[in-house]
Amino acid sequence: MKRSALLRAAGVTLLLGGLGLAAWIATPPDPALLVPAREQSLTLTDRHGVLLRSTRSGDGGLASWVPLDRMDPDLLSAFVELEDRRFFRHHGIDWAAAGRAAWDNVRHGAIVSGASTLTMQLARLLVPIDRSFVGKVEQAAWALRLEAHLSKAAILEQYLNRVPLGQGTSGVAAASALYFGAAPDRLSLAQAATLAGLAHAPSSDNPFVSPSRALRRRAVALARLGAAGHALPETIRRAAAEPLIPHDAAHPFLAPHFTSWLLQAEDTSASPRRGVWRTSVDLDLQQAIEAEVRHTVDLLRDKGGRQAAAVVLDNRSGEVLAWVGSPDFWADTAGQVDMVVSPRQPGSALKPFLYGLAFDRGATPATVLADVATTYQTASGPYHPRNYDRSFHGPVRAREALASSYNLPAVALADRIGFGTLLHGLRQAGFTSLDRSAEFYGLGLALGNGDVTLLALANGYRALANEGSWYPYATDAQAPGTGPSGAPVRVISAASAAQVLDVLADADARIPGFGLNTPFDFPFRTAAKTGTSRHFTDNWAVGVTERFTVAVWVGDFSGRPMQGVSGVSGAGPLLHRAVLVTAARYAPGTLPSPSEAGLVRARICRVSGQLATGRCPATDEWFKAGTAPTTLCDWHLEDGVHLPVEYADWAGRRDEPVPGPLSPVPPVPTVGRDETAEFRIVSPQSGDLYRIPPGVESRYATLGLKAAGGRSGEVRWLVDGQPLSGSRWVLASGRHQIRAVARSGEAATVSIEVE
Repeated sequence: MKRSALLRAAGVTLLLGGLGLAAWIATPPDPALLVPAREQSLTLTDRHGVLLRSTRSGDGGLASWVPLDRMDPDLLSAFVELEDRRFFRHHGIDWAAAGRAAWDNVRHGAIVSGASTLTMQLARLLVPIDRSFVGKVEQAAWALRLEAHLSKAAILEQYLNRVPLGQGTSGVAAASALYFGAAPDRLSLAQAATLAGLAHAPSSDNPFVSPSRALRRRAVALARLGAAGHALPETIRRAAAEPLIPHDAAHPFLAPHFTSWLLQAEDTSASPRRGVWRTSVDLDLQQAIEAEVRHTVDLLRDKGGRQAAAVVLDNRSGEVLAWVGSPDFWADTAGQVDMVVSPRQPGSALKPFLYGLAFDRGATPATVLADVATTYQTASGPYHPRNYDRSFHGPVRAREALASSYNLPAVALADRIGFGTLLHGLRQAGFTSLDRSAEFYGLGLALGNGDVTLLALANGYRALANEGSWYPYATDAQAPGTGPSGAPVRVISAASAAQVLDVLADADARIPGFGLNTPFDFPFRTAAKTGTSRHFTDNWAVGVTERFTVAVWVGDFSGRPMQGVSGVSGAGPLLHRAVLVTAARYAPGTLPSPSEAGLVRARICRVSGQLATGRCPATDEWFKAGTAPTTLCDWHLEDGVHLPVEYADWAGRRDEPVPGPLSPVPPVPTVGRDETAEFRIVSPQSGDLYRIPPGVESRYATLGLKAAGGRSGEVRWLVDGQPLSGSRWVLASGRHQIRAVARSGEAATVSIEVE
């Protein structure tokens, strides 16, 4: 009895629910839902208000709504065949397609098909509906309601005027104007098929993002039209051979890669923009950089340099001033590839970040590094790094090693600080595409074996100009004098950033690696660095002034190597010209001197990096307070006596007589400790990540601990609260707290992790 009562109650509930649903379906929808939207277009301008691009309708009006009788019949047929071939035979729900979709979903254990009809898609465009099972039921109910009160023609008109078709467009009129510079009643069969193909995935399949995917979707639409007898086979073949996007100079389409990237982001935005969007790009500079990119390709084409790209950022505000993704946006299917945001290996262009991290951990530009044949045991086997010139340079100071871009010292430095620490630092600098583990990249990360984008590289170098702090870049025009936007991320200290920039602006330190004549000699102080990936596949170069940062890339989208074109000979000349044309419009300013960053100068030996005596080939170097060398050079001694400079220069030239007798060396004062500097742990630093090398006995896997500043004197070390004998600690997996306590009572603590 109880069971029958429950069944009756359930039946009554279902009946009442069905009657309620029927009554709801019988009620006409709110007419306001169907009113054509009046502000569907988006107009992009440069920072000065010059029109770059618009999603306006064909007649130039802001309203993109057009009646069905002003749409090409091919367009209607293409959408129906591709999206809902039984549109004119069902009443809102295609039960056959729904049954097939349900079976596919059960068979795959996941939702792989939704079987949405055009009417169901229109329902989602009119009202907010979740993408869930309950949402699918609600969508179906709305489709039945729309079919009950609207004709098929009205439904099709509503759908075709509202459907998103990529690049910020809504409706076929706006999309026709954007992609083809045509009205929706003046489209070819191929163009109609292209638009229909976009409805499935407009943000990823549109021609400006992926020409190859757009062509595949167009081919599917044309095949469906041919199978339905809508066009003869010969007509279909001619349509398939038609260019994907004809260039129409009558419709503004400027800074194409930049605006395409912006509009692609708008496609996925929860609240897409409409109206006028004043972007950060300076069209005058943009077109000047575009001309330099084309010129570079003309010069390097015979050597395999078929493509190039460039981006310019304002250092303070982060505004993108120019963005050139390829030499010719309209060149076949490769023209739409955007190398500003396409990840590739940057080679040595990542080295400045490595050296900056090392400077924060006790190294200085005077630190002597070994440029000798070295084998590193790694999880994947022995690693034998080599220099670009296939030679060894012996002991070299960090300044010369970075400026001349020697590989072996960089790998040695990465091994010293840990490639886990390097990866963490690079991610702090905005290189989010480095999303694999530290073990995956290994020590090769010091030489740029991970993929990054040109935009991320430029913004990373911009952090050096902003005293070591990374900020997001900006694509909107900012008010004059606007500072960086977003929360800062500390990459390296301001002092280390100043040291790196000073090295990169040092033309003399660049001579051993690149010679006297390079493209990096500018009429104003500029920090410059190149990068060349393996086999000359990619050329990179970056220039930093006080006001702006320019980053360029040269190569081939296909990944084919160039013929002996390095970062200096390929990307270097493009960087030189791009920096000059930018400086002609934006005063480059003057990079801050090292002294402004609190660095102090000391005279050192060019060879040993120690304090110079009268017998050393000497030079001045910049140091953080308390880090300058405190011992005299002991490299130029003979039986305990300092040798004259001329003897040091003579060494090794056996065909010349030995220079004259030795002379006494005047005393040189030592450099004392700077007691005004804050006591701190120099190495390691909080957040550093280390790993125990595979195949190495644990007793040899150690980490040197170093503190500086204050009146430290003797320092006691504690690891996880346990006293340490000496200043080297045997690595152990896990998270650890390292504390330094000076005899004066000063103390500092850092936290690190060991994998």
